[in-house]
Amino acid sequence: MTQPIVDGAVPKHEQLRAILQQLAQAGLPAGAAIPSERQLMADHGVSRITVREAIGQLVADGWLTRVRGKGTFVAHRVVQSTLHLASFTEEMTALGHVPATVVLVRDEQVPPADTVAALGLEAGATAFRVKRLRLADGEPVSVDDAWFPAGRFAGLLERDLSLSLYRMFDVEYGLPVTHAVQTVAAEEAGAETATLLGTRDGAAVLAFDRTSWSGDLPVEHARSWYRSDRYRLSMHVASGEGTPA
Repeated sequence: MTQPIVDGAVPKHEQLRAILQQLAQAGLPAGAAIPSERQLMADHGVSRITVREAIGQLVADGWLTRVRGKGTFVAHRVVQSTLHLASFTEEMTALGHVPATVVLVRDEQVPPADTVAALGLEAGATAFRVKRLRLADGEPVSVDDAWFPAGRFAGLLERDLSLSLYRMFDVEYGLPVTHAVQTVAAEEAGAETATLLGTRDGAAVLAFDRTSWSGDLPVEHARSWYRSDRYRLSMHVASGEGTPA
């Protein structure tokens, strides 16, 4: 941790900021305390003003968080997603996070009525249900509860369901996911979802409902609940033809 800071073209608070950002990014886990102001002053030979300016910038940028009376801690990194079609694994990897998956449920049963309609199933037809807890950098981000037509994915439940299912559908079944219809709403987390996500019962979550197709074939109906304090959705919007100026 000890690293001298020198006079030069780069201001001292910027040098210290870079050191602390590296510590928050790779040296300490989320929730860990960083050294005290006094320790940072001694380690790097800088003033209290320099330390406070560097920490203040990192708090503003979301790398650190202050808790009054307790100290300064490494913040949980917010996953900043764009609105596009990709598997969780592919998306987290592209965003620089380390994805992980815990499979909670894998079974075959008759799905609920809305899933039957979404997948175009006949009455009484079964589907595969796969429920998974998704993590980024070791922190829970979402719970995904998905259904897939059993007739199109023979042997699915015997495969490694912690991997990207979209990639599996493309490579193993010749059914790449080409488009989807998705809605997003704010909900309160139920007790089970809250426990899995490591948040409180009734906490605000982002609830996704998605039906995905491979060409003209519906291949997935899924519901997902994301921690709203760890997942952010951004999108690019543009005016269409005929939109008033």
